Amino acid sequence: MINIAKFIVITAFLAGAFLASLDQEKVNWVYFIPVLVYGVVGIVLLKSGEKAAAKDDSLLANDRKTLAESLQNILANLRELDGRKDKVPTYEMRFEIDRIFRDDLNNFADSRESMKHLFGLMAFADIMSSFAAGERYLNRVWSASTDGYVNEVLTYVSKAHTQFEHALEEWHKADSA
Repeated sequence: MINIAKFIVITAFLAGAFLASLDQEKVNWVYFIPVLVYGVVGIVLLKSGEKAAAKDDSLLANDRKTLAESLQNILANLRELDGRKDKVPTYEMRFEIDRIFRDDLNNFADSRESMKHLFGLMAFADIMSSFAAGERYLNRVWSASTDGYVNEVLTYVSKAHTQFEHALEEWHKADSA
């Protein structure tokens, strides 16, 4: 269904572009309006298909596993990094962050929409609030590492650790509810 909807949207766009290019001065609305309606129908079908796909049980189960594993990996890696942060040269910290966290952060971000269906909007907001703060702190560590700010690197690794701890607590609350 999603592929058919995409096809409808694409063909409507191309047909509309073709009709609009036939005359520089005016658009033949007799032909253009049905093409426009056809495109809107395609968009409605696409959105409803995506919404149905997002609620698919196998997708939700897979995303739940991905989210939990990613969050636990991020936290385990942050605990380890927080414990040795003073041993990592400041300018090297950004490379450590890229190496250690990139895949898990991307996996979590790619699956995060499923949390709305798994736990509801409030739990999603609680988890994502802490997760996003932790991610911002990691980005701040990365930037401070690039600029050579030793104290900021050390401070914000710990702050990121705290935020991801809280995100995991919120995850456990939502998952057990």
